[in-house]
Amino acid sequence: MLKISMTILIIVLVVLAVAGFVFRQQIGRGLYQRSLFSGAEQHHHFVRQSQYFPIATLSASDEPHIFPAASSIGLPADFLYEGERVSTEAFLVETDTAALLVLRDGELIYENYWLTGGRDVKWLAHSVSKSFVSAAVGLALRDGLISTIEDPISDYVPALKGSGYDGVRIKDVLQMSSGIRWTEAYADPKSDINRFGWTMFMGHSYNEFVASMVRENEPGTFNRYTGMDTQALAMLVTAVTEKSLAAYLEDNLWHPMGMESDAYWTTDNEGTALALGGFNATARDYAKLGELYRRQGEWNGVQILPADWVRASVTPDAPHLVPGENDLSSHSMGYGYQWWLLEGGRGDYSAIGIYNQFIYVNPEHSMVIVKLSANRRYAQDSSPSSYREAETFELFREIAVRLQE
Repeated sequence: MLKISMTILIIVLVVLAVAGFVFRQQIGRGLYQRSLFSGAEQHHHFVRQSQYFPIATLSASDEPHIFPAASSIGLPADFLYEGERVSTEAFLVETDTAALLVLRDGELIYENYWLTGGRDVKWLAHSVSKSFVSAAVGLALRDGLISTIEDPISDYVPALKGSGYDGVRIKDVLQMSSGIRWTEAYADPKSDINRFGWTMFMGHSYNEFVASMVRENEPGTFNRYTGMDTQALAMLVTAVTEKSLAAYLEDNLWHPMGMESDAYWTTDNEGTALALGGFNATARDYAKLGELYRRQGEWNGVQILPADWVRASVTPDAPHLVPGENDLSSHSMGYGYQWWLLEGGRGDYSAIGIYNQFIYVNPEHSMVIVKLSANRRYAQDSSPSSYREAETFELFREIAVRLQE
């Protein structure tokens, strides 16, 4: 009897070991997703996305662009936020900063890494990814693959006919004004973003989820932040280019700009990129996107993105897109083509991702700042102190002003 029991135990252990090996990616994915917005440390997760999801890789350029280094500067000791001085060092620690990089006139003047960050580390961009998707749409327009962004997106993506996106202008999708119903409440397990999280966990089709969206508002009248708009834009890019999002960006952005390192998108089981938040790259290569936009789409003498596309991307052109308290928007920041437009009338703008990821552009001071973070307190409640985004922009503005003195 003992021998039989031992045999059964060994068989069970072998089966569990085999199952753990076969399903190791999904197990890791589940543990990671379960930890989000729980207050748990995340810096070890944001460098391991390729262990949790299938990926599509963009290879490094054969001719990498290395930012010239100027005299290194120190950060301001503190900065002003809501009438009080905040310690810069304490703020960086409290927001679990992994990378901070500052460019001025295209020269690297500050670079530092903490936690699991590093010069060659690929870090999860979260919603900073959206600005790369916007660039892909601009490139497809440049290439004549899209006639005009006034066209309905469903004219190019038949799978969206009959959905909430049917007849919606590409421009309205770019500006997060598609009119679809969506809740981006990370702490609510029944919110749309968390329902999509289940789709991610299972590896089910992202495109099918997008096609299930329904209309709530008249398109082009209300700014409601929704990751599905970005997924719809990725469907558009794939349809018109007949390439994956990764392949098209590799050929038309990653290689022409001399990106130093490989990057990757996480994907579903069908190979569709998580366009809304699945891009992974190094801090230096993230900075290149900000520098491209600061330079109005020009890179080393080549106009990669049309200058008018870049200007339109960061210009609010309708009442529901203007920064400030706005009954026509779910946010106080303004919105362009998948770029956030900041309050204050200074012309600065940013790509923003959850847990405090930023590509910040300050044209007035010729500055680009990248901050990669794993702020474990992010979205623990609805207060600004939980998100710390407004506070971060005051730090960035302080850096920009101090470095011009």
